Amino acid sequence: MSIEFGMPTLIELVSLEENARLCKSLGLKFIELNMNLPQYQVEILKNFRVIQDISKEYEVYYTIHLDENLNISDFNYAVAKAYLDTVKQSLLVAKELRIPLLNMHLSRGVYFTLPDQKVFLFDKYRDIYLKNIQSFKVMCETVIGKEGINISIENTEGFTEFQKEAIEILLDSSIFTLTWDIGHSYSASNVDEPYIMQNETKLKHFHIHDAMGKQNHMTLGKGNINLLEKLNIARRNHCRCVVETKTVASLQESVDWLKAYYA
Repeated sequence: MSIEFGMPTLIELVSLEENARLCKSLGLKFIELNMNLPQYQVEILKNFRVIQDISKEYEVYYTIHLDENLNISDFNYAVAKAYLDTVKQSLLVAKELRIPLLNMHLSRGVYFTLPDQKVFLFDKYRDIYLKNIQSFKVMCETVIGKEGINISIENTEGFTEFQKEAIEILLDSSIFTLTWDIGHSYSASNVDEPYIMQNETKLKHFHIHDAMGKQNHMTLGKGNINLLEKLNIARRNHCRCVVETKTVASLQESVDWLKAYYA
């Protein structure tokens, strides 16, 4: 596989079938199901026959974007357990629907604001935090088994040192990989780029959109990102790319840009 391009589930489109119809009409290969939306919760996705029928009819497949609130290391055991169970159930859905990858954010958790600094509780109590990360890794490995499913960690506002330590634990497992969101990266002054490139062989997934300053999720070609450079890195590593713009019109324009400038 070189690059396969896909789309996010768009809030303008109510149903999965509407998204699948658009996906096929644009010549894209997959839809990233966003589990923040009510229609893509685990209980809905367990309607396997309906989800599979849409996949077959429109000749698309799926990836999953796990809930952005996910905090699998929360110090409140009951809260963490609920998030862990969400991941477990999502992995079971992925196995049934032959979904190859789940994208996730790695929470920074709560911080205390002191007069001269922010103190992140995951940093202050790093030993507990990393023990929870290790337990999460083992759980995911157990559920996935030999299915070949990846869980890909996405950059957001710049990885902290304790997050990097957690990621190192996760990347020690073959099931964990990296997602490069090039818009988030740009708006965070590219602070994650050296770390991502140090771990380039772990790149499996991209979220591509343009950016300018702090403005993100822009139509391709409308911002300041060197898109061709990033796309060549994606191709070199055989990554999937979600064209992560937020409207139908912007997605269409972005696909047109890809056809014009990236063969």
